[in-house]
Amino acid sequence: MSIIAQKLVKTFGEPPTTALHGVDVNLQDGEFVAITGRSGSGKSTLLYLLSTLDVPTSGELEISGQNISDMTSEEVHRFRNLMMGFVFQFHYLLPELTALENTLMPALKTGRREERRPFAVSLLERFGLGDKTHRRPGQLSGGEQQRVSIARALVMEPRYLFADEPTGNLDTASGDIVMRILGGINREKKTTVVIVTHDPDYAAFAQRQIHLVDGTIASQ
Repeated sequence: MSIIAQKLVKTFGEPPTTALHGVDVNLQDGEFVAITGRSGSGKSTLLYLLSTLDVPTSGELEISGQNISDMTSEEVHRFRNLMMGFVFQFHYLLPELTALENTLMPALKTGRREERRPFAVSLLERFGLGDKTHRRPGQLSGGEQQRVSIARALVMEPRYLFADEPTGNLDTASGDIVMRILGGINREKKTTVVIVTHDPDYAAFAQRQIHLVDGTIASQ
């Protein structure tokens, strides 16, 4: 198993509202999994816990044989930077940087910017942006900006890629391109891909679906 979650509980606020009720999830290396469910079902909460971006109220999480709860916050941060890439509904590109510079941001943090530059260029070329590497986000369409954000998530060649509603702000044509890119990365690189989506057509791109209802797994 690559990710094993046992009895994950997440509560928010005071008095506490429970978003996840003792959820168990097992993800194999190289799987493409969609987390589905209505708004408020706990989809994004589960993704954030599985990706270490948030901490469960209770429960255990093991990733690549490492118990996350045994790590310090600094160790978790380092582990996340080395192993994981993230794509969100909003691309969060820096407006003053070019597409290539935005793509290289994770490499800049680890002092590997020049080393990763050729790979960053190849990603942008693969995503149909080879002639737009020096354009800033304001000069790109919404779909193109999201493709840059995917390239940024992949530039360090992570083992795990987490995407929270990556097609949420895109038209159908751009959304289809994004989903084909994620599927291709999963097949070719054996990257474990976990996406949150409310769209059944996009969920069907995944090999497996985890369907949440009111913070519990209804089917998978």
